[in-house]
Amino acid sequence: MSHLFEHNGAPNTGYSQPPPLQTDQPPNVPPGLLRSKPARWPRLSEPEMVRHYTWLSKRNFGIDTGFYPLGSCTMKHNPRVNEVIAQLPGIADIHPHQPEHHLQGLLAIYYEMQHMLEICAGMDQVTLQPVAGAQGEFTAVRCIQEYFRQRGETQRTKVIVPDSAHGTNPASAAMAGFEIVEIPSLADGRMDLEALSAVADETTAAMMITNPNTLGLFEADIVEASRIVHDAGGQMYYDGANFNAILGITSPGLMGFDAVHFNLHKTFSQPHGGGGPGSGPIGVRSHLAPFLPGPLADRRDSSASEQPRSVDGHWYHWREPEHSIGKVQQWHGNAGAVIRCWAYYRRYGAGLRTMSEHAVLNANYLRHAIHREAEIEGVSHLFVDGAETKVAKHEFTLSMQPAKEQLGISAMDVAKGLLDRGYMAPTVYFPLVVPECMMIEPTETESKDTLDTFANQFAKVLQSDAETLHEAPITTPVRRVDEVYAARNLCLRHPYDD
Repeated sequence: MSHLFEHNGAPNTGYSQPPPLQTDQPPNVPPGLLRSKPARWPRLSEPEMVRHYTWLSKRNFGIDTGFYPLGSCTMKHNPRVNEVIAQLPGIADIHPHQPEHHLQGLLAIYYEMQHMLEICAGMDQVTLQPVAGAQGEFTAVRCIQEYFRQRGETQRTKVIVPDSAHGTNPASAAMAGFEIVEIPSLADGRMDLEALSAVADETTAAMMITNPNTLGLFEADIVEASRIVHDAGGQMYYDGANFNAILGITSPGLMGFDAVHFNLHKTFSQPHGGGGPGSGPIGVRSHLAPFLPGPLADRRDSSASEQPRSVDGHWYHWREPEHSIGKVQQWHGNAGAVIRCWAYYRRYGAGLRTMSEHAVLNANYLRHAIHREAEIEGVSHLFVDGAETKVAKHEFTLSMQPAKEQLGISAMDVAKGLLDRGYMAPTVYFPLVVPECMMIEPTETESKDTLDTFANQFAKVLQSDAETLHEAPITTPVRRVDEVYAARNLCLRHPYDD
């Protein structure tokens, strides 16, 4: 792959680094941290640099270039008006160390975003500090941990997770020092209440669960599950990864949860992928609120001595919770993501229910469209619908096990074949409870034509020659990689000279 250091034009062209501020060895710097020779900067002109980055951008696939049916990741369209708002000078050009009277606009947005999330989740207090969903999970688990420590219930060392849970759930709990107890799902993909009752006891700190679950099925017994955990003295944690399916219809609070994390970058739109940028706020019931990481945005009526007064008659300020677990990142949350998602929420308001209804409608329509097209193409026998007799919510699963047994075509082969047809591949091999799993989430922003075309192309991939699929993708800039080798031999930086 091309990189800027391949551009080595004539000497003294391109950017010229200023002379060093000092030539002697800096004091108190270990010799091992000093360069042995000056940094090698690329030498290239502005048009060469523009061409390089334009070339890179054309090799990427994103939601702006095609359909992105990545299950569980909710890759929806990001309205451009959000970008305009996030780039306003009063938002983009401020620094978190500025005094509060410089930040009244941003603090007002933070306060309102906290309140809006509290309402849609049925929680009492929200912090916007975590900058990823997994960090939000860890933060909520830590708040639960400190809650029990303050109560002297140090025997609560276990966190219950269903076998269909996102992998980050047990990972977040384990990072906080908890023991993980996994419970199996029933044959229909939902949680087993008897298995839950058998493990919920005085050692239970919390249960972590997504609803709808990762199979795209709503856990109809969630209130009973909450009762079982609460009767054992534990807390209920809601993984908000699938929040896009329930907005305005129900809420974690109504289901009996004590804590929830939001993926603002998924549910409320924000460009994401490749590691960020993200935002993973958490909401909690009042008994957990004193342990939230600070600061939180708060407000009071303005006094005459506070100038300039806020335009709405309130003074906005930072507040530290009484028993805060401390910061989980250096500032006050991912401000750009919060602003974009605030703009999205403000614009849709009560219309967020319609958004969720359309997300569910699109998922069910695409599921049946794939069946229809596969019947037409004569390949419906090559996959099994993971929710054949049920209504899916925002996403659904297919098992490619029949294709693997009959033709030697794996879920990975089908995913790579879709890349050659101009689509981002669905999620594969997750959740683990579905053999040769493909998980598909179209979101609410895709049209019927897009869904029909994808269903048709999905069926055609299954008609492809097996040997051809084993080699796919063929038309993409990067061919199929050895994923096992890549996972075991990490290359975290480009191997250029120092």
